[in-house]
Amino acid sequence: MQRAGPGAQPKLENDPTLSLPAPLRLRPLEIGDLLDETFRMYRRHFLLFAGISVLLSIPSAALVGYSYLSLFGSLFTQLSSPVSGTVTAAPDFNAVTGSLVALAIGGVIYLVLVPFFYGAVTFAACESALGRPVTAGSVFRGVTRKYFGLLGYWVLIGVMSIAFCLIPLWLWFWVAWVAVMPIMFVEDAGLGAAMRRSWHMVQGRWWRTFLLILLVFVVSYVVRIGLAAFIGLGQALLTIVLSSAVGIAIAGAAGQIVDSLVNPILQIGVVLIYFDLRVRREALDLFQLAQRLPPPPE
Repeated sequence: MQRAGPGAQPKLENDPTLSLPAPLRLRPLEIGDLLDETFRMYRRHFLLFAGISVLLSIPSAALVGYSYLSLFGSLFTQLSSPVSGTVTAAPDFNAVTGSLVALAIGGVIYLVLVPFFYGAVTFAACESALGRPVTAGSVFRGVTRKYFGLLGYWVLIGVMSIAFCLIPLWLWFWVAWVAVMPIMFVEDAGLGAAMRRSWHMVQGRWWRTFLLILLVFVVSYVVRIGLAAFIGLGQALLTIVLSSAVGIAIAGAAGQIVDSLVNPILQIGVVLIYFDLRVRREALDLFQLAQRLPPPPE
């Protein structure tokens, strides 16, 4: 079995994760196993995962709905109000300013909550995979403890996507650092140590890791499209019952909620990819079995 380079893996004999009654059966995951385990974990903790994601999406959903309502409400009002026999479409700058302010506030709130958006479900999935009890309080404490490391990680990813302006280069680094958050939670590592360890774990397995991430992303995208179809149907009904602006605003807010229900699929998949990398590179499954064997008779 291929091993990581020096310093890339912890001392497994001292790893507390080995003695935990993990409900996740550690084994090399093939594509079908990864998808099956992802949805199995989501179903088992659906209320927790979905509840966390929906709760965190409420501020952004409210701000998106407000900005859409103020912008499109003013626009539709002007389009339906003829002046001197013509239809005016001059922009209402107060409405535009209000929408921009709402979006700016939403951006700040999003930045502050980024560690929770991406870290809460990841932490819960890690704890679930290790067989630990997961509660809303433990998720909040776990993410708060790593808040600045998680914030730094996602700010770095965002800055790199702008500075590089080259998707392949950005994608290379992102895949190499895909296990950073699970490492921070499971192994209690800092940001720098987690980035180095993730890099070593993915080294030599980049293409396989990329294909697994792409597969999970495509599946989550298909699910999102299916749910978005219901949102579009609801918007069409709302525009009949209510005004067009209200329908667009509600649909925009509902779209944020739908995204929050789909996001855990990708986050759980990343956690499972982390454990799969440890199994393949460090034989974590064999070490865990060895830890549970009874001591030999004297």
